[in-house]
Order: sequence, then structure tokens, then C-alpha cells
Amino acid sequence: MKQLKTLAIAVVLALGAVSFANAQSKVAHVNVQQLMEDMPEMKAAKAELKKLEDQYSADLKSSGQELQNRIKLYESEASTKSEEENKKRAEEVQGMQTNIMQARQTAEQELQKKQMELIQPILEKAQKAIQKVGKTQGFQYILDASPGSGVLLADGKDILPDVKKELGF
Repeated sequence: MKQLKTLAIAVVLALGAVSFANAQSKVAHVNVQQLMEDMPEMKAAKAELKKLEDQYSADLKSSGQELQNRIKLYESEASTKSEEENKKRAEEVQGMQTNIMQARQTAEQELQKKQMELIQPILEKAQKAIQKVGKTQGFQYILDASPGSGVLLADGKDILPDVKKELGF
């Protein structure tokens, strides 16, 4: 009877250990930020954004130089012009400054819009690859291990190499 009781306890403990092991979730991590940086599409997007930024910067610099030249000209001619003419010129300079500030804001907005437009499909592609690798390898959870993402310990499997392989690089 004592042996039967011991055997029953052993069976219950064994079943409990098996069900506990099955209940544990399989977790992996991937540095999404690093993945995105390494993707060829991201490198192309960054190059396109840099080109657009340089174009806006050149246009703004040109406008700023034109403004500075006009200010110098007006200042040098101020003594030979009437007060009314100088007032009109000051208003013109003020208008040019306002236009340059508006152009700068518009350029920043356009750059942000273009950045979102370029990065969104890349992010979606990365997420699909992460999900595919995760499902293939049987993970229930995949955490983003990018710096500042809130993951305090990433000691499990890092699937970054597997996701890169899935994406073909």
C-alpha cells in the first residue's frame, strides 16, 4: 500500500512537470532596429532621403544668400533712398525672411512624409519575415531587443541571423 501511494505521488509529480513544461512559452528576440539598418532597401531609402535633404538644403541656402545680398544692397543704398522707399525695402526683406522660414518648415514636413513613405514598406517586410521565422521555429513570442525597447534581458534565442537569411541577405 505504501509503495502504491509513493508510485501515485511520483506519477502526479511527473504529470505536473510535463504539463508545466508544455505550458512554458517559447520566446525569442530580435533587434529590429539592427535588422532594418542592415536591409538593402533601408540603405537605398536613406540615400534617397539624403539626396532630397541635400536638394532642400541647397535651395534654402540659395534663398538665404539671396536675402543676405539684398540686405547688404539695401543697407548700402539706404542713405540715398527716401524713407518711404526704405520702408518698402524693409517690408520686402521681412517678406523674404518669412518665405524662407515657411520653405524650411515645408521642407522638413516633406522630408518626414517621404521618410514614412519609404520606411513603412520596409518595416512591413521585416515584420513579415520575423513572423514567418518565428512561426517556422515554433516561437509564441518574439521580443524587440532594440536599445530602448524595454527588453531588460535578451538571453534567449536571437533570430536576427535567421530573419536576415529569410530576407535573402
